[in-house]
Amino acid sequence: MNTAASRPPSDVSAGVGLVGLAALAVWLLVCRQWAGIADALSLPGPHAPMSGPYAAVATLLFTGTAMSLWSLLVDKVHLRPSTAIDWSRKRPVAETADVSITKLAGLWATWALIAGYYCIGRWYWDGAYLFAMEVIGAAAVPLLLLSIPYVFWLDRYLIEPRDGAWHFGAMLIGREAWDGEQVRRHGRAWAIKAFFGAFMISILPGGFAQVVSADFSAMTGNPVLLGSTVIAALFLVDVQIGTVGYIFTFRPLDAHIRSGNPLLAGWLAALLCYPPFVWGMMGRSDVLGYEVNTPGWAYWMQGHPALLWAWAGLLVTLTALYAWATFAFGLRFSNLTYRGVVTNGPYRFTRHPAYLSKNLFWWLSTLPFLVTSHALTDMVRNTVLLGLVSAIYYWRARTEEAHLLAEDAKYRAYHAWMEQNALITRTLARLGEKLRPRVPQAAE
Repeated sequence: MNTAASRPPSDVSAGVGLVGLAALAVWLLVCRQWAGIADALSLPGPHAPMSGPYAAVATLLFTGTAMSLWSLLVDKVHLRPSTAIDWSRKRPVAETADVSITKLAGLWATWALIAGYYCIGRWYWDGAYLFAMEVIGAAAVPLLLLSIPYVFWLDRYLIEPRDGAWHFGAMLIGREAWDGEQVRRHGRAWAIKAFFGAFMISILPGGFAQVVSADFSAMTGNPVLLGSTVIAALFLVDVQIGTVGYIFTFRPLDAHIRSGNPLLAGWLAALLCYPPFVWGMMGRSDVLGYEVNTPGWAYWMQGHPALLWAWAGLLVTLTALYAWATFAFGLRFSNLTYRGVVTNGPYRFTRHPAYLSKNLFWWLSTLPFLVTSHALTDMVRNTVLLGLVSAIYYWRARTEEAHLLAEDAKYRAYHAWMEQNALITRTLARLGEKLRPRVPQAAE
């Protein structure tokens, strides 16, 4: 084990994620007990648990505000050099007004392009995505108006206010020289926010309603139902904290997107795992569907209470690790982005705890090699296809590493440290070395 070098410090403290988790728990408790609270305070409106979709959206604001306050008041992230903000340098508005106007032109044009993308994408106007479009539509005008004072205010303190949005605006206006690479970086960042942000909002209501309405006392003797509900609650942690990460990308919080993955392979690997692409592959039994005639773990273990409890506990543990991997990012969670380096929490043991725990969960919950049809072909197909799905996540991991290794010396140090010191990463690396074919050395 390499003891000469220590693990690089994390850009995200453990506190911000834990505060987000605590705030989420408090809000869920308020929503579950809303009937009693409304009765006690004689409030108007329905006296029932707040399990509706807009209560799920309100959770984002409650949780995100708590995490932002911790970041500013305790971690003091706004003072970090990585924000590229100099709070002692307050320029006159007249000095930065032209820059701000150009930047707003680029920002609003970007939002117009995103609106056009949503309009063209048919999947955004069906099913759960309808709610996402409703939320984004309701937020559009307030965001448009609030962007004006925000940009004018922040540009007075930015060391270099001519960012990607400015370069895109300059390209559109045509009065000043602009940098094509800056425009591409700006485009990648907002493409990530547009694609994944809508998806995250669309899946908020379902899990939220299930957890707020759940009667845990009625599940104490049922390991399958209790385990499934706890797993839903842990996935809710992942979705809520993850969605906060896509929304709170503000530079004063040091949570801005520093770069989007520029690798085409990275985009392909990531997009294959999300709608609408996943519907055409993993959601179809004739492509990558691995759940043909697989009733799952509870079916095969029924009649064996001890095994049911143990298996439910194992699946809950894996889901908890998955949720931990998300809230460890604090305000900085999002796919395909570089927003600083996280080296604490589960990232002390493996560079990809979310992918590892998620794939183990799928294997152990689905048991693809056990089928009710008793057909060998179904067993083989399911097993091979789930193996291909896991291979896609391995591909995602490698493309993400390639992006971060090119961006940050701290990540390169973290990558090397994990290879030598982290239990899971070190073990897998040594196993890979043993399995790798040896190239014979040429004779001298």
